[in-house]
Amino acid sequence: MAKDDDLLPDKDAAKGFYAKYEPKEILGRGISSTVRRCIEKETGTEFAAKIIDLSNDSYEGVSEGKTMLEATLEEINILRMVTGHPYIIELHDVFQSNTFIFLVFELCKNGELFDYLTSVVALSEKKTRYIMRQLFEALQYVHMHNIVHRDLKPENILLDDNFNIKLTDFGFAKVLQPNEKLFDLCGTPGYLAPEVLRCNMFEGEEGYGPQIDLWACGVIMFTLLVGCPPFWHRKQMVMLRNIMEGNYSFTSPEWADITESSKDLIRKLLTVDPYKRITIEEALSHQFFQVLEIKGRTFNARKTFQFAILCVRAMVRIRRLHFTPDTLSISVAQVDPYRVKVLRKIQTLLWAIFID
Repeated sequence: MAKDDDLLPDKDAAKGFYAKYEPKEILGRGISSTVRRCIEKETGTEFAAKIIDLSNDSYEGVSEGKTMLEATLEEINILRMVTGHPYIIELHDVFQSNTFIFLVFELCKNGELFDYLTSVVALSEKKTRYIMRQLFEALQYVHMHNIVHRDLKPENILLDDNFNIKLTDFGFAKVLQPNEKLFDLCGTPGYLAPEVLRCNMFEGEEGYGPQIDLWACGVIMFTLLVGCPPFWHRKQMVMLRNIMEGNYSFTSPEWADITESSKDLIRKLLTVDPYKRITIEEALSHQFFQVLEIKGRTFNARKTFQFAILCVRAMVRIRRLHFTPDTLSISVAQVDPYRVKVLRKIQTLLWAIFID
């Protein structure tokens, strides 16, 4: 296995990058790229550098007869088009040489949503709502720029320090011209929409558009809630047939405690006919997201604890009132001192001491 140092490009090939950044450990690897943590020398800020080897045109993202360089430059252009959105990965810097391209992104220390989901198996409806709202808002911004992502999946969604999402990997993304339809087969099998499969299996199909991203959102939401995708089958042909027929169910035990609004949104996202599929705007206004939020004071653990202690003390004092003797009256004590229970006890104790 190659050492980390062996994978670093020669400094002469990327003088600009090495002058500004100090590369650190590897965060991930692809067929033709390596992602490293790096530190900006001037500020000490951490970033993630994706180092792409332009000499390797076997990269799966190279399609439509494009070279690695052409495909990468198109991805850079799309990333710049969608820059500035809080839930889309920020491209910070680009360096290019004859053999490598360095893409410097903001660093998301919590990694991929896929890895997080693997560690927890499934998410609550509350957490799913939090993630899906952000995903729809990011996708809405992407579609506003006439861009279709074409590879939405948990592996392409990163989590920042606050567990907000960052949509990433626009390698398959495409800028659409007005009324343009796409026909090429790309993406990840379990997340492919039926119309993508149809136009690659049957002649005369009209192609597909941005609606395929909504289908992928339905697959993601289903997976977040129960920890497994809706159409998975060990035989890929069976899985693809399930996708084309929209064949999935909510019958497994994991769905017993999940609300109907969650299932309804998934049904509307996983609608086989793309023209009947729910839109992003309709999804964001769906009942699943209409949760009453009660705004109140910021929770303060110390003050809450102190208040609880005061409440306990008050209850103890109230209970003691039943056992507290009446106030000693001097006039009563002078006339009949043994009428007061406390004085009788004192007299008895003194008499016992005197006898001893």
